[in-house]
Amino acid sequence: MTMTMYDTLLQLPLFQGLGKNDITNILDKVKIHFYKRKAGDTIVRKGQSCNELVFLLNGSLMSETSDRDNLYVLYEEIAAPCLLEPYSLFGWRTEYVSNYVTSTVCDFVCIEKRYLLSELNNYEIIRLNYLNILSNRVQNLNDRLWTNITGTVEDRIVDFILLHSIIPTGEKRLKIKMDDLAKLLSSTRIRISKALNEMQSKHWITLHRGEIRVPDFVHLKEHREARRLEQSII
Repeated sequence: MTMTMYDTLLQLPLFQGLGKNDITNILDKVKIHFYKRKAGDTIVRKGQSCNELVFLLNGSLMSETSDRDNLYVLYEEIAAPCLLEPYSLFGWRTEYVSNYVTSTVCDFVCIEKRYLLSELNNYEIIRLNYLNILSNRVQNLNDRLWTNITGTVEDRIVDFILLHSIIPTGEKRLKIKMDDLAKLLSSTRIRISKALNEMQSKHWITLHRGEIRVPDFVHLKEHREARRLEQSII
């Protein structure tokens, strides 16, 4: 095994903390699939059975997630390294909840579920890494669930996008009708429209027909927190 292969596998959160000998032994027993995809390729679809771990090593993806009533769709730019929906591998529903399409040329690593249960489960560090991945996901969702969507209309719009995001960073595109967003935020269409236009004038977002685009969600949150700080000082 070359050093390049060793370094590549150590990028995967599942393998962090393992030594070279451990990874060599794993490669002898586990079929690890490496493959490349061009931009615009669909990697997995919503509702598709999740029977393997899919790691994005290089490049970026666009995820597409919709609510059950199809009132809105959230698109998110996801950069490598990333593990696609490890929480969908087990549980009462083992299907992907989002669509994933490559935005650039991407490199992937896939490991079948059966190898996770048979061979990889023998390594304590891998068991702990997987539990930490799932626990971090649950804790983040719990924090969002118990964060009250209050404050100004702008605050509620930001929190709504955050609540439905896979990751709290990167580009976001929310496709939703103004009336539906107003109902979901217990507001009026006029107030939502005014708040969105103010956010656009501050260069936090850009508005398109039936769509709200956030160039960088981290910057949006930073602007929001800076404004809150200014208001508290005043």
